Amino acid sequence: MKKAPDPIDKHVGSRVRMQRILMKMSQEKLGEALGLTFQQVQKYEKGTNRIGASRLQQISKTLNVPPSFFFEGAPNSQPASGDGFAEESSSQYVVDFLSTAEGLHLNRAFARIKDPKVRKRVIDLISTLAEQDEVAREPGIGDTADK
Repeated sequence: MKKAPDPIDKHVGSRVRMQRILMKMSQEKLGEALGLTFQQVQKYEKGTNRIGASRLQQISKTLNVPPSFFFEGAPNSQPASGDGFAEESSSQYVVDFLSTAEGLHLNRAFARIKDPKVRKRVIDLISTLAEQDEVAREPGIGDTADK
């Protein structure tokens, strides 16, 4: 039975992916720079293979970031205090989204908009579209068949 990737390995891998995409570098190009196959880069990015310290140093040099960059926002490895219920970091979904090509594209485009009024209109538009999408996916909405 396969063991699930460690949350920190997944986080580090997602940060590698995010920085690679920000630099507009393919998995193949990163692999070439590191002497690896693109499949190995994929495994690192998914967290299925753990990245060793020396390899992480190589990756940080290739992607022009300090090694600490890959741990920023990492899940806390300490046991949760309190009643035993731990919530996922509220920023994790942002990291996950920005690790996708869509997220980076949207973020770059939005960052180019300098007018605060236009930014607000974009946010309002996206919020409205998201609400409409949620309503459209609700059971019974859009069904035309009478039962």
